[in-house]
Amino acid sequence: MSILVTGDTRVLVQNITGLEGRFHTKQMLAYGTRVLAGTAPGHGGETVAGVPVFESVREAVEATGVNATVSFVPARFAGDAIVEAADNLIPLIVCISEWIPVLDMVKICAHVKAKGCRLVGPNCPGIMTPGCCKLGILPGDIFMPGPVGIVSRSGTLTYEIAGALTRLGVGQSTCVGIGGDPIIGTTFVDVLSLFQEDPQTRAIALIGEIGGSDEEEAAAFIAEKVTKPVVAFVAGRTAPPDRRMGHAGAIVTGGRGTAADKIAAFQRAGVKVCDSTDETAEMVVRLLAGPTA
Repeated sequence: MSILVTGDTRVLVQNITGLEGRFHTKQMLAYGTRVLAGTAPGHGGETVAGVPVFESVREAVEATGVNATVSFVPARFAGDAIVEAADNLIPLIVCISEWIPVLDMVKICAHVKAKGCRLVGPNCPGIMTPGCCKLGILPGDIFMPGPVGIVSRSGTLTYEIAGALTRLGVGQSTCVGIGGDPIIGTTFVDVLSLFQEDPQTRAIALIGEIGGSDEEEAAAFIAEKVTKPVVAFVAGRTAPPDRRMGHAGAIVTGGRGTAADKIAAFQRAGVKVCDSTDETAEMVVRLLAGPTA
């Protein structure tokens, strides 16, 4: 099994005719993802890499029965694209786009939830179930099927840990980039809950970073609900206060959201916290091998 996406996931690409949409549609198709439709106003009736383009999400849903969408719509219109997908009841919405205003995302997340849909992102790399489905911009060649679930605020660090695990001969069940913005649709806790229930996932690698309280909330959830081994890496240990580092949500303000706070919370929850991505992968492998390894 896996979480969120499988080989049967039927995918729509929003803004498929844009530069990023075209490129990553071809990459997803080459990986084996079932990209069945795209949308781009003014381009209805065209095709991209053999994928039919529709004027609207409603037309795409009616014609192809897609049940997941990945959006490459620019920030100015990205919020509207998420709302359009939710209004057409697409169960899984992945938004790669960044720079969506925070106050807009508060309303959008509430709208998506009210429609009974799930949003992953924005400002995220997407979701990968190795060997089955690549939904987003993750580089497919570094992943392999296996027992480790990865959830991360950072796309690049997701790739680093997945690549390190693969080099050690240990594959991944599903990898989820939740995004680095202050307001996102799916949190660490949401993904941890799914991994806890997934029989294929035997261990979890969590990649956090400074800013906000998501990691502290994840640590509390792990302590109470997660029985599988969890290994964490927290980026931004040397970041100066009150300066954003990389992601919009990665900023320490008022003494809150520091790496030290997050590391301490994980350690209190019994989570192994590592100093590098390679060490994180090695620790996961050791925990999978059992207490005598």
